[in-house]
Amino acid sequence: MNTQPACRPITACRACGGAISAMFCDLGATPLANDYPLPDSAPLPRYPLAAVVCGTCRMVQLDHVVEAEAIFTDYAYFSSFSESWLDHAARYAGAMRECLSLGAQSLVVEIASNDGYLLRNFVAAGIPCLGVEPAANVAASAVAAGVPTEVRFFGREAAQDIVARRGHADLVIANNVLAHVPDVVDFAAGLAHLAGSRGVVTIEAPHLLSFVDGVQFDTIYHEHYAYWSLYAEERLLRAQGLRVFDVEKLTTHGGSLRYFATADASRADMPGLVAMRAEEAKRGIANDVFYQGFNARVAATLAAFKAWLAQCRAQGLKLAAYGAAAKGNTLLNAAGVTAADFIAVADRNPAKQQRLLPGSAIPIVTPEALLALAPDVILILPWNLADEITGQLRLAGYKGRLATALPEPRWL
Repeated sequence: MNTQPACRPITACRACGGAISAMFCDLGATPLANDYPLPDSAPLPRYPLAAVVCGTCRMVQLDHVVEAEAIFTDYAYFSSFSESWLDHAARYAGAMRECLSLGAQSLVVEIASNDGYLLRNFVAAGIPCLGVEPAANVAASAVAAGVPTEVRFFGREAAQDIVARRGHADLVIANNVLAHVPDVVDFAAGLAHLAGSRGVVTIEAPHLLSFVDGVQFDTIYHEHYAYWSLYAEERLLRAQGLRVFDVEKLTTHGGSLRYFATADASRADMPGLVAMRAEEAKRGIANDVFYQGFNARVAATLAAFKAWLAQCRAQGLKLAAYGAAAKGNTLLNAAGVTAADFIAVADRNPAKQQRLLPGSAIPIVTPEALLALAPDVILILPWNLADEITGQLRLAGYKGRLATALPEPRWL
């Protein structure tokens, strides 16, 4: 990154304007998790990385915001490199076609559509669709794959423009994007306008209960501005005229929720929503006690990981990693890991290869190159894809040991 992007402190909740009541997790100062420098580049700037809790709506959010344009205009994450994620997207698209009776007269719009990994399922089914993606390099891949995509950030203005040209959408998809939005009020207002009075909005986001239970602090990084519970999500959407009417539990990203919302008053609350409200209430999601102690659990997890590394080094084991994922960068930087600890990290994404992990400066190589280095241990950084990656590595002939780090170091 040629210039240091702006970083501003947050003094009030970005969703409701309420007072910030408590520190949730403080990870110090780190580089941007998806800023992969070339070898011999100047040291990357570091920014405060801490999450706090709103005392009113209970949205967990970063206490400093790095400008979105600096993070998402040129982006290194391409969804299509995960087979399990492609399968998840295909199953979702099929379910939505059936339950919403989508056809040639419908319109599906996905916000943060990445490389078209999901919308290509609607294109193949002959359903008109549009992707909205701020990263021009990623959007170009979608267009090349035949997925109509506009390069822009999304909010009220973008929604108004799309509706003026295409009409309201029958389905608005905002999967795994809400965490990436600094102005969540403008974003939610855009979703409501785009869906109109009858359209359905679906939102997928990692669930705060799973986050806390699994000590998933590595999903905290600068492009994830917020971390969501149903409690906070309902309040955000309701303020913009959208009512959550159903919730589904997902296994993705270590435990996520899929929210269904609409302005259509005729849709009744579904059992999944009622059950999740009750579950969060039982866990005390609206109370301070739920959020207390997480920072200490993170410190204990980091201590266990450092002890595991020390033990591996004491045994003379040659360590490598797999998956140049943002979550891995948070873990490695929080633990103070450097290139002296890992010989390399493998990733299938050519946009990351021949670069370095931000902060730790571990070189990124192809999976084939990593196996040629014959490491004794490979640490799988994207633990949510551990089964998929384990299968790939064993199929490729790797005979060494595999491990993940969270919620504690574990041999696979």
